[in-house]
Amino acid sequence: MGMEFSPVANVVMDTTYFGRRFGVMAFKNSLDKKVLLKKYVRNETVRAYLDGIAEIARRGISVQAIVCDGRKGVVQAFPDIPVQMCQFHQVKIVTKYLTKNPKLDAAKELRDIVLRLVDSNEADFTAMLDKWYARWKDLLDERSRNEETGRTFYTHKPLRSAYRSLRNNLFNLFEFEHWRELDIPNTTNALDGQFSDLKNKLRNHNGLSRVRKMRLIDDYFQA
Repeated sequence: MGMEFSPVANVVMDTTYFGRRFGVMAFKNSLDKKVLLKKYVRNETVRAYLDGIAEIARRGISVQAIVCDGRKGVVQAFPDIPVQMCQFHQVKIVTKYLTKNPKLDAAKELRDIVLRLVDSNEADFTAMLDKWYARWKDLLDERSRNEETGRTFYTHKPLRSAYRSLRNNLFNLFEFEHWRELDIPNTTNALDGQFSDLKNKLRNHNGLSRVRKMRLIDDYFQA
């Protein structure tokens, strides 16, 4: 690909799949819009991301920040640099738990809050989340009993999971605010758009073998 990259990078990294166990992991510098590295993977793992960042560093590029989808373990794997979780991925996570049309009033309110995430700052978003929790804490803690086993369980587990996801990820959802001087993007859109474009191109070549698909993908990222 050549070495025309900036010596400093905010690395946007993500993986997309083109078939079962046929994924492409890409690392893009948001500062100069260049793809620094791409590799084929069977599974999206923390180890693969660690190896990718290490390879970029070996090429003499200083990684000053990372933007990722928030996959478990990835944020913790890079304790020495800011790691921004993609806000759109967080919206997807909450939507997975609550659905797009939740029935409970508490779930409807939480979904409305998360849909404001991308346009919010940390202080305002945290205040909305705190206010929601104060109102619905008793509902979150409500438990039901399994009549057969006698064991109790949280009645509204998906709602709890959605809230806990937001609370646990809150700090990393706003790293771009904590480090404004680094110009960190708050989403992985820079890569998501390329992935969508690449899939459209491959869709126009149905029936390609994996080897031919890989050649097309190689050419795409070298363009």
